[in-house]
Amino acid sequence: MSEYQYYEFAAIDQPLTRTEMAELRAVSTRAAITPGSFIDHYEWGDLKADPADWMRRYFDAFVYSANWCCCQLSLRLPKAVFSEAALEFFAHSNALLIESSDSYSYWIFSWLLDESEDHDRFVEDDGSSWMRRLIPLRDELMRGDLRPLYLGWLAAGDALHDDMLEPEVPSGLADLSPAQQALVEFLEIDPDLLEAASMGSAVPTSPHDETLQISTWLDTWQKADMQEVLKTIALGRGQEAERQIKLHYAAWCKTQHPASSGATRRRVAELRQLAQSAGERRRVREAKAHAKRETKRRQKREAELRQIMRTPNKYWQAASAQASRGSAVGYEETVNILKALAEGYALVAGAEAFDRQLRRFLVPHAKRAALLRRLTEAGLWSG
Repeated sequence: MSEYQYYEFAAIDQPLTRTEMAELRAVSTRAAITPGSFIDHYEWGDLKADPADWMRRYFDAFVYSANWCCCQLSLRLPKAVFSEAALEFFAHSNALLIESSDSYSYWIFSWLLDESEDHDRFVEDDGSSWMRRLIPLRDELMRGDLRPLYLGWLAAGDALHDDMLEPEVPSGLADLSPAQQALVEFLEIDPDLLEAASMGSAVPTSPHDETLQISTWLDTWQKADMQEVLKTIALGRGQEAERQIKLHYAAWCKTQHPASSGATRRRVAELRQLAQSAGERRRVREAKAHAKRETKRRQKREAELRQIMRTPNKYWQAASAQASRGSAVGYEETVNILKALAEGYALVAGAEAFDRQLRRFLVPHAKRAALLRRLTEAGLWSG
């Protein structure tokens, strides 16, 4: 297989009509098409349509993956979710594209990974799991969560200029949702850069304090404003109502804390310095974790070897029985048993004791050239 491409589209807010499904079927006779999705993959050739055009016309979500180490996620949201000012600093041509049009009432966000160095990932991954893992991002964005957009900007990585200012860091960046963690994996965001970025992210208010703060805020609401929100809910537009409420609440919070309404935006050079320090801390943590795992592994192995050395004759006999089979499988089993015995003797009696026992063991098997060769290759016997 010289190439592989995976395409998956999802219609969320409005299912596809029969006419639309027929239009899609005309493009691909082998795709899996339902009122809510279009799924196809190609081992030769590619989709005979423009995914961006399909996002404008039919779908709310799109996942693409190709085995030449690139992938894309696109999400379509109502334009009322974000103002242009709120999105001003997130877009980057290498990682996050933001499209809008006067003729359409929505935004299209596209997260891109063009040059992955993880070739094994794209050989092993057929792309089919990503839609399920990433689609919750759309609901998070619908509710005003800016973390997926900040992650998209951060994914630009080396393409970010040192003197560039970061977007305003959303709160909770150090505590990502499962879908946001999947986005980090999908875009292969540098974990050290992410840790550095999260240092400028506010910790979300505790549930108790948040409840008290919301109660205070609700006391300021005018009856007419509250009725408008309730009317929106009654009309079945619950997400829109939730978004309106959160926007009102966020605006009120900024009036209560004007001095801290936005964290200081850092330059990319500062983020890179912080990332370097984060990387050093990560390597120390990983080294300690590795040492701890090695200690546990060694202790477990020593316990196993001491158990073997309580009845070593049983294992010598088992090795002899395997060698007597005269087969390749039997010889491999013999070598495995003798390796364990060599470790056991080295631990409790010394290598010389093992060598003496091995010579005795080989007396009846001295003419088994294939066995001797395997023992030599394993470093157990030097002739």
